[in-house]
Amino acid sequence: KSEEMSEPIDVVIENISDIHLKRERDESEDTASDDSKRVKSGEVIDVIAKKITEENPPFTVVAIEENINSERRESVVNITAKSSVTTDTTAAPLYVGGIEEGAPKETAYKGPVIAPIVRTFEEEMSYIKKLTPWKYEISKGFVPGMNVEGTFYVNDALIGLITDELRHHCETKGYGGFLPAVKQIANVAALPGIVKRSVALPDCHSGYGFAIGNVAAFDMANPDSIVSPGGVGFDINCGVRLLRTNLTEADVGPVKEQLAQSLFDHIPVGVGSKGVIPTTAADLDEALEMGMDWSVREGYAWAEDKEHCEEYGRMLEADPTKVSKRAKKRGLPQLGTLGAGNHYCEIQVVDEICDKHAAARMGIDKVGQICVMIHSGSRGLGHQVATDALTSMETAMARDGLVTNDRQLACARISSQEGKDYLSAMAAAANYAWVNRSSMTFLARQAFAKQFGKPPDQLDMHVIYDVSHNIAKVEQHMVEGDLKTLLVHRKGSTRAFPPHHPLIPADYQFIGQPVLIGGTMGTCSYVLTGTQQGMEECFGSTCHGAGRAQSRNKSRKSLSYQDVLGKLAEQGIAIRVASPKLVMEEAPESYKDVCAVVDTCQAAGISNKVIKLRPIAVVKG
Repeated sequence: KSEEMSEPIDVVIENISDIHLKRERDESEDTASDDSKRVKSGEVIDVIAKKITEENPPFTVVAIEENINSERRESVVNITAKSSVTTDTTAAPLYVGGIEEGAPKETAYKGPVIAPIVRTFEEEMSYIKKLTPWKYEISKGFVPGMNVEGTFYVNDALIGLITDELRHHCETKGYGGFLPAVKQIANVAALPGIVKRSVALPDCHSGYGFAIGNVAAFDMANPDSIVSPGGVGFDINCGVRLLRTNLTEADVGPVKEQLAQSLFDHIPVGVGSKGVIPTTAADLDEALEMGMDWSVREGYAWAEDKEHCEEYGRMLEADPTKVSKRAKKRGLPQLGTLGAGNHYCEIQVVDEICDKHAAARMGIDKVGQICVMIHSGSRGLGHQVATDALTSMETAMARDGLVTNDRQLACARISSQEGKDYLSAMAAAANYAWVNRSSMTFLARQAFAKQFGKPPDQLDMHVIYDVSHNIAKVEQHMVEGDLKTLLVHRKGSTRAFPPHHPLIPADYQFIGQPVLIGGTMGTCSYVLTGTQQGMEECFGSTCHGAGRAQSRNKSRKSLSYQDVLGKLAEQGIAIRVASPKLVMEEAPESYKDVCAVVDTCQAAGISNKVIKLRPIAVVKG
């Protein structure tokens, strides 16, 4: 941006995160001429090109083209960077549409894949059977090599989005490598070692390798069983935390604008945001290993917080030495930051209580009670862990002769060194995400305490629960009458264990594990509980949110950020956003109806509704 320009130029950098441009100034800056203070486009190009090649291997700049429009005082720069991870970009199915948060476009296994079968839409639909009003089965033969059937849960209001994806795929004959969610569910069913079925929840949509909303379990006793980073996602342990308070809407309503601003001031938000909690490299290694135990030790979390957190906020398998230096470099400045995309911090009001007994166990006893929901993950560190694993698994697939239906399903045998290293690094990234949400909990408590002049404990700001959306865990489940130890991949889906399960807190033993379902900007969120039926049918899993209905690109083209912000204001919702021009991507129109998603889970018996929440203030990146 030059100073004479009325508007800045939008710069879009694909595959590269957290690039910061900084021009060195000398001590005589205040006396320098206006012209010398301007940042020239050539300087910007040089800095970006240098950072691409030096700080983001294996990218290499191969071409730089600058087109200057003198009338508009605008310079459009195209920088082409070649990635050595994928060389055969014409053959590899590329991720399109920007549906999955943070997924790269060209990080895919370049080895052989099983050739797809080309059929008409009607022929494809003959493999999909409706079992109940909310449950569908994908028969073997839908894609080559299926070891088990696929299952997905949608009601009549949601099935159209699933079939439209498939219809588009058939009409375009898979042009551009796009795969609909049902194809991805079936491709997962063809992976070695999978048991029972490949399951997708009502919020499922096309993702990277696995569909988002896909659940798959692999037998740990089977030496051929695999682990796939695509089954976890790039934002490892992206998840949601819900805090309760003893405040009511009457208390918060008059000051919601000030409180939203206070949260925005306390919690760093946006792409490239840096944390305010002092963290050294040694601190980061300890946080990666200890998870929330580190937060408790350092005074950023209450001891009881970890009791209401999945895995008690710490995966014991974590090994910081398996996390690359590049991943640590990206994660070090980002601890305690919200990030951008679909991440948010919301002040919510209890709008409806569906199960009074379960709600009371969670500390929710009246309509109008105020809660705080925090949605974030492992930031750049988790993304780098996934990217590093995809690169190493390319070698493992070639060595072990693993062939999949989709290059994005890069994987390694669980027992291989690559598989073990990934699970250790993934666990460390998961611990980072729990520390990240704990740090933001600390900051949110400080914001409320400052606004209301009371310490957080007097405001009853306790954690109701903290759930993970993108993770793989070793669990025990019944398979054909036998108790088996499985590696359960949950990508865009939430663990939802039933009452009396030993891995849920004592407070919730009689009601089941709380499940937090985040809505979109301006729409409601839900608290559910797990059921025994969900344990039997879906490996103790349920949905995680609304699920995208259209790509980020389409949202940006079809929606106006002024309209989106205007609608929120009409609803009486205070909003603070770091990047207003990106809010179209997260507008309610970009997502499925979260009520239809939750209703499907309730009707199918895989989870129960407990609380409905509506937002009154939103903080986004």
